[in-house]
Amino acid sequence: MLQPLPPGHFTETYLDDQALTAQLRQWAEAYPEVVRLRSLATTPEGRDVWLLIIGPDPDRTRPGVWIDGNMHGAELAGSSVALAIAEAAIGLHHPRAESDFPLPEHRRVWLQEVLFYICPRMSPDGAERVMQTGSFIRSAPRRAAHAQQDPRWEPEDLDGTGWCRLLRIEDPAGDFVAAGEHPGLMLPREVDDPPPYYRLYPEGLIENWDGETVPQPSGLEGVTDFNRNFPWSWQPEPEQIGAGDYAGSEPETRAVIDFAVQHPNLYAWLNLHTFGGVFIRPRIDVPDSRMNQADLALYRQLEAWAEATIGYPTVSGFEQFTYEPEKPLHGDLVEFAYHQRGCLAEVCELWDLFQELDRPPAKRFVDHYAALSRDDMLRFADWDAEHNGGRLFRDWQPLHHPQLGPLEVGGLNPLVGVWNPPLERLAEICRQMTEYWFHVAALLPRLELAEAGVETIAPGMHRVSIRLRNLGYLSTAGISTCRDSPWNEPVRAALACDGCSLQAGEHERRTLPHLDGWGRGQGVWSHMPWMQRSRGNAHEAVVRWLVCGEGTVEVRCGNPRLGWLHRRLPLPAHDGGG
Repeated sequence: MLQPLPPGHFTETYLDDQALTAQLRQWAEAYPEVVRLRSLATTPEGRDVWLLIIGPDPDRTRPGVWIDGNMHGAELAGSSVALAIAEAAIGLHHPRAESDFPLPEHRRVWLQEVLFYICPRMSPDGAERVMQTGSFIRSAPRRAAHAQQDPRWEPEDLDGTGWCRLLRIEDPAGDFVAAGEHPGLMLPREVDDPPPYYRLYPEGLIENWDGETVPQPSGLEGVTDFNRNFPWSWQPEPEQIGAGDYAGSEPETRAVIDFAVQHPNLYAWLNLHTFGGVFIRPRIDVPDSRMNQADLALYRQLEAWAEATIGYPTVSGFEQFTYEPEKPLHGDLVEFAYHQRGCLAEVCELWDLFQELDRPPAKRFVDHYAALSRDDMLRFADWDAEHNGGRLFRDWQPLHHPQLGPLEVGGLNPLVGVWNPPLERLAEICRQMTEYWFHVAALLPRLELAEAGVETIAPGMHRVSIRLRNLGYLSTAGISTCRDSPWNEPVRAALACDGCSLQAGEHERRTLPHLDGWGRGQGVWSHMPWMQRSRGNAHEAVVRWLVCGEGTVEVRCGNPRLGWLHRRLPLPAHDGGG
């Protein structure tokens, strides 16, 4: 029996792989009727990429939502938020005073039928390396097969502190100067700055060193970025940095792709990253004017909820989050989920450091990441001392580097306070994100067999009728963009006879159109007081069969996204009277 873990303990610290695995196993053991735990893949270092499936009778297909975190090694807060959503989803079925998430009763009932698919750590190898060393790992600590053997920086704890920080080398041609009043903080050099000047490099060694070349470090040389390794619009190096050898070349990304293809019942997808305090939505390849406008209205609804619950803005990937204007990224997970799996999908960059620094809005949100002034940086150091326990900066200490000789080690370790929020802020972020995602999960379609009956229209002749309807916000097709995708099957109905038979010319199988949902998003004409109109009854469909004889019939309705509904109906016996 696993040792019980206190509710919400993962909001007090960042979990390593062993602790995260223990938490997931405890939930699966404690709540077997609503929780399934499976391994999507085993990483090259032997760790499991875990998937938690939450909902009553978790093996029964019905609409579901996906949440993943920590696809980038240093972005540990994504795992914490994913675990918080998992705990709250379990609480829908097993309320506890310590962890139950307060909800209106009708929404709780609605969410109890949603399947939650939660992959809290897509890159366990990367996260573990980061937690052991504090070094930057984009996704996983391994080289791509195509990587060249040029000189490159490899992180290593050279001073035995347990964390990789920075190396500082005094150089008259250096491009940084020290901020004297903030030990450990370095500032970009300006023309009026007096010496000494410095060059900065990551704490580590130069792999494949030729004795002369000091390479420029970026952390992306020859490695695969999981968020460039998905099949939507995948492009190879050098067109897309970090693309990998082919789409799905990494066992972790391939496992997610395969699972998504095998589970068309996914309708919404949350991809958790850090940092920035922003939601990023499709599309990343065209401006909003060229996006499906019905989908855009749905995202406007999500934007309103995000602003209200957590205070983050929502931006277009193309218009505000391409690193080079109008140069789309390729192989992106959210775009795969949106374009190829029909999900209302978005990224959340957790942790709004820019708000902490009182940064004014940027014209393009992505510009925040390269726009800190000197005053901002000094305020950043003050904020660390006052609100982050001084975790970020350490003063410089002398070190003899085995390749570069005498230098200094120290400076910034951005793990807690930049890449991830301070531990003191983690619980509130988890609570807000759970509240937000429970709003989104409540949008899913729900197929209901509203009526099913038998009418005798002549001796030995019966009309079997059913009325199907969609009670959900979304259409049974999900987003409009993928309505006609071949895997997005229409609603189907079939009748099986036992002891009776269909009348000649009747077909047991019927194909119905997708059923509308009641929601349309925000900013649509039909919601305005001068044009308030509903869409008729396209949310429902009626099917009838003519059946001869006596016995029973069984009706089966649904599709692989919605799951299947069954109803068994007896046929009235003929009494033989005149």
